[in-house]
Amino acid sequence: MTFDQTALFVLFGVVFALLIWGRVRFDLIAFSALVLGALLGLVPSHEIFSGFGHSAVIIIALVLIVSRGLMNSGAVELIAGHVLSASRSLSGHVGLMALVGAGLSGIINNVAALALLMPLDLEAARKAERSPGLSLMPLSFATILGGMITLIGTPPNIVIAEYRSDALGAPFSMFDFTPVGLLVAVGGIAFVTLVGWRLLPDHFRVPPKQEGFAESLYSAELKVGKISEDKPLTVGDLYPVAEDKDVAIIGLIRNGRRIRGFARREPIKSDDFLVVEGDPKAIEAFIGAARLDFAGSERHKGGLTGSALSLIEAIAPDNARIIGSSAFDMRLLYGQSVTLLGISRQGRRIQKRVRHEKIRPGDVLLLLGTQDRLDNACSWLGVLPLEGRKTGMIQRGKARLAIAGFVLAIAAAVAGLAYLPVALAACVILYAASGLVSGSDVYNSVEWKVIVLLGSLIPLGQAFESAGNAQLIADGIVTVTAGAPAWVTLSVLMIVTMTLSDFLNNVATCLIAAPISVQIANTLGVNPDPFLMGVAVAASCAFLTPIGHKNNTIIMGPGGYRFGDYWRIGLPLEILVLVIAIPAILVFWPL
Repeated sequence: MTFDQTALFVLFGVVFALLIWGRVRFDLIAFSALVLGALLGLVPSHEIFSGFGHSAVIIIALVLIVSRGLMNSGAVELIAGHVLSASRSLSGHVGLMALVGAGLSGIINNVAALALLMPLDLEAARKAERSPGLSLMPLSFATILGGMITLIGTPPNIVIAEYRSDALGAPFSMFDFTPVGLLVAVGGIAFVTLVGWRLLPDHFRVPPKQEGFAESLYSAELKVGKISEDKPLTVGDLYPVAEDKDVAIIGLIRNGRRIRGFARREPIKSDDFLVVEGDPKAIEAFIGAARLDFAGSERHKGGLTGSALSLIEAIAPDNARIIGSSAFDMRLLYGQSVTLLGISRQGRRIQKRVRHEKIRPGDVLLLLGTQDRLDNACSWLGVLPLEGRKTGMIQRGKARLAIAGFVLAIAAAVAGLAYLPVALAACVILYAASGLVSGSDVYNSVEWKVIVLLGSLIPLGQAFESAGNAQLIADGIVTVTAGAPAWVTLSVLMIVTMTLSDFLNNVATCLIAAPISVQIANTLGVNPDPFLMGVAVAASCAFLTPIGHKNNTIIMGPGGYRFGDYWRIGLPLEILVLVIAIPAILVFWPL
């Protein structure tokens, strides 16, 4: 071997060892390896940072921003809300959640799909009085499987598609992954629904409840919109919706005065206010489900281009300016364009109108407004925002716009009218212009550690291939499988890739396995597409450990899982994936 080949093998070996060790951030490992590779002359100076402008990096970043926009619009919530119910059997719940999760993953990226559905699954488990550990792992695996159905569903598909463009002159298209990915997803979902969750140990416990402000219940006032005289509505009619969203309706306000008692049988009129009690996320969900609004909503809306609104929780210390005064006294809404939506007072209910209630030291205020207005208001009032206690207000009136923009972008890319990164970028601009994503959302939505990892490893992967290392590994695999049919070599490649992906980042695995797969195909004199497709499937299927895929890591705490729990479902699922994927690849992508 040459010096470059030896140095690259050593460099990647160290990178893999550090990634498996897990004590150092993977983006720092990759970037350090890139700099070291440049210092050793392994990466040409003009290509050192070329990976950060690679189309795969751009697509992954844009997909995450588009996913945030779709979630902010309520389009995804609408789908989930219509199909989820705590009354179903565990198998029925797991199956339905898996189907929804897989379907959403093909559209909005599998990490975003899990982030949306996990709170719903936890709530369903709480209402059904069962451990969430029985359903969270099947949900995570289903979202991973669903991501394989489309180009934008998972980063390995994007990496493989763009590598094909570099190596063979044309990328895989949006739905080239669908035939194989759909079959694998259907088989995997059937497994986790009927068998998988039964393989888990039954010692799971609901995670301990959060302490402190995490359990704060707020008394809030929600404004009733226009009520049709043809369809009269009473307060009691909204009880089932409130119960489903974990909110208690505790009163009704009309013409500035609170009606005595709970007013359950009282007919609701336009511009009444419902007094409710719940946590911020529950209140926000109830606003959407019951089609309610909030005081001063007209001051927060800017039409199509209205800025994104957020709920924050802030504690009032002894020296806060608002102590002894009410939001009305401080002219909070009219002076700061911020609404005091609710007050939490150590479990005590607020008897007066929320905006007329005098604030006491230790009260926690639920404030609503745009992020810049909230920052200014907190500073002016002298209250302290609680870290990590921010809830985005879903802009449900823009759901159709969000869906239309996304569908048009994908249709333009599929029809060849626009390059996929350009189409997605146009969708992001639309979402930003319409207020679906704020400036901070654009940056906060992107997993920058993954971007740095990918941007750093792409030049190293190209150097690995150019130096002939990929060919050496390909020759080794071909030698081991000498005399066997090509599908055996494909199987070995997929098993090796799948094993690496269980312990390494799937993007890193893809960047190394992709050139090896093409070199193997060239050595065998067969079509490289089935080998690239095999790498895409295998790199995505990281089911044995909590570190192989971010979704597996996300569910570890809420589900109460231990490291050794994953293989119980993961091992038979990976075997099933191989059994389904290899024949499917050979049928849809002949050698």
